[in-house]
Amino acid sequence: MSLRQKLQAVGPGILFAGAAIGVSHLVQSTRAGAAYGFDLVWAVVLVLLFKYPFFEFAHRYTVATGESLLEGYLRQGRWALRAFMIVVLISSFITLAAVTVVTAGLACSLLGLSWSIARVSVGLLLCMGLLLIGGRYGLLDRLMKVMVLILGFLTLVAVWTAFRHGPAGDPQATHPAIFSKVGVTFLLALMGWMPAPLEIATWSSLWVLEKGKQQKQAPSMSQALVDYNLGYLSTTILALAFISFGALVMFGTGVEFSPQATVFSGQLVEMFTGTLGYWSHWVIVTMAFITMFSTTMTALDGYARTLAVGLRLSAGREVVRGRRDYVLYLTLLAVAASLVLFFFVASMKTLVDVVTVLAFLTAPLVAVLNFRAVRGANMPAAHRPGRWLTVLSWAGLIFLVGFGLLWVAIRWLL
Repeated sequence: MSLRQKLQAVGPGILFAGAAIGVSHLVQSTRAGAAYGFDLVWAVVLVLLFKYPFFEFAHRYTVATGESLLEGYLRQGRWALRAFMIVVLISSFITLAAVTVVTAGLACSLLGLSWSIARVSVGLLLCMGLLLIGGRYGLLDRLMKVMVLILGFLTLVAVWTAFRHGPAGDPQATHPAIFSKVGVTFLLALMGWMPAPLEIATWSSLWVLEKGKQQKQAPSMSQALVDYNLGYLSTTILALAFISFGALVMFGTGVEFSPQATVFSGQLVEMFTGTLGYWSHWVIVTMAFITMFSTTMTALDGYARTLAVGLRLSAGREVVRGRRDYVLYLTLLAVAASLVLFFFVASMKTLVDVVTVLAFLTAPLVAVLNFRAVRGANMPAAHRPGRWLTVLSWAGLIFLVGFGLLWVAIRWLL
């Protein structure tokens, strides 16, 4: 198969990258570098390695069976799908609120607005909902390919420039203990969304099906895996870039990130402009805003699709491929996220940490369901995971469960 044929299927993997390169990278990775220097790089590398197979299984299962991962959960028993949907129902509107408040902060920085962050967030959600209802999948597909490419280029240029200048702060500065209550909680928050919460694997599955419908031809396994690996590689490179950027520009300077969305956004932009020069100010703030806007819109689309399909399947009803359920859940998500924002808008940091820790603690359940799906009786033997991917999956399960138990022990028992 030629490179051109493989790249024709590129889309769901880039949408995955667009969903991932948001709060986990712009916020959490940069905070990790700023607070701990390079001492948390090992955690980022390990979690990216151990989560790899569970995201890959979404593409693998969907292409091999022609059905969504949600249907793969249902094949394991209605309990499996219902357990997953409970996780989605709890996390969806909180997650959407967390990414929206960051986007709103960047919007205020970009436009110089002094409006309430909550009101700006509601306005953004309304705008995104209208775009999704009108533009559908094709809009997301085209937008993400451009945004991921441009943001990646600017970020790598900024990091390279920072490396050339050397650390801005004292490289011998100390940081809080990693294996303490505060340290392990932040560690789980960092890894919970690195590169993304595991539950969004179902989004990739639904996007693969949608891509096939748009092209009137299902992608081959080779095409699907090229698409996935391209997206995952993008998230990996940028995760390491952002943690390096935070370490080089803020660690040891005595400056800490603000918990308020508008102030944090200004600090993030100033990190870039201080490295690249003031000429880059409007370029950086515009690109950061567009990246978070598209990330938030992707989250709104992904959760609405998951709820529309998953709740019907878990209730034993036939899946309707029309737009009614999608629009209904998209509207309900936007309203629920808006309500959360009015309560937590004063502290973006608290909201982000709560939802990211929750994502890590529920990750083992999703990982087990994905692993069982690709080893099910309906999965063609030729497309089941090979030996190395199976070993990596077991190692990943041990890693996710082990760190979750470590957090419980340090946070509540010691």
